[in-house]
Amino acid sequence: MTVPTTPDGAAGTGPGETKSEFRKEMGPWANFALGFTYLSPVVSTYTLFGTALADGGPPMIWAFVMAGCGQFLVALVFGEVVAQYPVAGGVYPWARRLWGKRWAWMTGWVYMWALLVTITSVAYGAGPYIAMLLGFRPTVHTTVLCTIALIAIAMLINYAGTKALSWAALIGFGAELIGALVVGIILLVTHRFHGLGVLFDDFGASGDGSYLPVFLGAAIIGFYQYYGFEACGDVAEEVEHPGKVIPKAMRRTIYVGGAAATFTCLTLLLAVVDYRAVISGEDSDPVVRILFDALGEAGARIVMAVVLISFLSCTISLQAAAGRLIYSYARDEMIAGHRLLRKFSPSRAVPPYALLVAAVIPALIAVGSLISADALTNIVSFAILGIYAAFQMVVLAALRARVKGWRPSGEYRLGRWGMLVNIGALAYGIFAIVNIAWPRTPETAWYDNWIVLLSGGVVVAVGLLYMFTTHHYGRSDAPSDSAVPD
Repeated sequence: MTVPTTPDGAAGTGPGETKSEFRKEMGPWANFALGFTYLSPVVSTYTLFGTALADGGPPMIWAFVMAGCGQFLVALVFGEVVAQYPVAGGVYPWARRLWGKRWAWMTGWVYMWALLVTITSVAYGAGPYIAMLLGFRPTVHTTVLCTIALIAIAMLINYAGTKALSWAALIGFGAELIGALVVGIILLVTHRFHGLGVLFDDFGASGDGSYLPVFLGAAIIGFYQYYGFEACGDVAEEVEHPGKVIPKAMRRTIYVGGAAATFTCLTLLLAVVDYRAVISGEDSDPVVRILFDALGEAGARIVMAVVLISFLSCTISLQAAAGRLIYSYARDEMIAGHRLLRKFSPSRAVPPYALLVAAVIPALIAVGSLISADALTNIVSFAILGIYAAFQMVVLAALRARVKGWRPSGEYRLGRWGMLVNIGALAYGIFAIVNIAWPRTPETAWYDNWIVLLSGGVVVAVGLLYMFTTHHYGRSDAPSDSAVPD
């Protein structure tokens, strides 16, 4: 059995399926823009450029190539899955249909928390730029307040409906791409201090040891960059002909977003005057220094405004994905409070309470970050770990289904390459998860050194306890483990 579909490939009204309440108001370019602004090359690069450069020196830029190739394989697998199962919520309904209720419940649980933490990480990263734009001194407390304000603005835009979301994504896409190109060209023409040879020189970042461990630590910037393409599938019920449109939008997100991120990182790298000052910690914020030195105060503030549009549009896209996941979860009665969380606003065609949760919890996480000495890195690391884990749960479910005889029947298919691509995507994902969770600060307290893995373990343990205590996973009659015929 496969999921019943309507002629245009949207989730249908067959046995076990609920007629979609969403409106098909998102066009192909808006769907791509949603994925692009979620992936957001400016947000990821500007947030982690200083950290990655300090850890790995200029060769850290190759992390974009490594992560881009690996996540491209994941995007190909997701393209096949969403073409056959174009259901709102993304990885949760895909995992449900590929494997079953329990696997789907845990996939959705991990992905939900990872999305909520990612919302915090993006909004938190905007804090210092808001401070500089408005002219006040950035502190931990002002950063948290700015984080909450950005999350609230994003929620209001999301609450306005799919058309507002589409316009926000398109405006964010245009501002981010044009801004990245303009700033990059200015830096290359007027503020370039090095040749391309620096991309192969770590400037002492590895000390007397091997460069590989140092590079893998700095690779967080690449891992953080290449997710967001799955957001194209989170809104599958709001897109005409999703089986054709969404796989193409996912691939385009990787191509364009990855190229823009690599270009942004390259232009910043060549504009750094003293790499050793960054590596030693003497220059702790190279991005801001570069912008003010190259553009002057007025020009830098204009760039800050464009950067903030990128941060805001990224937060909006993340909230949209999280809200639809929570709604999809609640629609299948998979979580406490499902009666409230599955409520839908007919006038705006959005799930208001699910979107509210996607704002309140990230704001609370931001407040909780005050107890961490290295809040941004820890938040980002856990967000990446959770997203990658949820991705790989779908990739593994797809591989299991293939082994059991699943033959994708959507409008996008990999054909005879499907099994090889699926195995490659899983191998990359496992490598990335191990690398992200690996402790690298033995000089700190053990719980801080292992905080990413401990946080992930707590989320999984609480999820298992919740799942087997409440048995919410078994309430819905939505299709599950339906990829392979009985």
